[in-house]
Amino acid sequence: MKTIGLLGGMSWESMIPYYKLINEGIKHQLGGLHSARLHLHRVDFHEIEECQRNGEWDKAGELLANAALGLQRAGAEAIVLCTNTMHKVSDMIE
Repeated sequence: MKTIGLLGGMSWESMIPYYKLINEGIKHQLGGLHSARLHLHRVDFHEIEECQRNGEWDKAGELLANAALGLQRAGAEAIVLCTNTMHKVSDMIE
């Protein structure tokens, strides 16, 4: 099983559906008490919101890209961006 990195930072609530669906999928596929191997990183939404408000999308992208690198260093083999709005900077994370 691969290790997944969940990257959030907008609202903490936005990560809940991702966490739940991934683990439900693993349980359905493997049965028993299996759950996903994952790392979770949330950036402070205050910082992201300031970047959005000031039109500093590159800075917001850097914050998320650095967080994604941390997830990779921790062992994540894939990164899931748990947000809608920040798809605008997803190319900086890839």
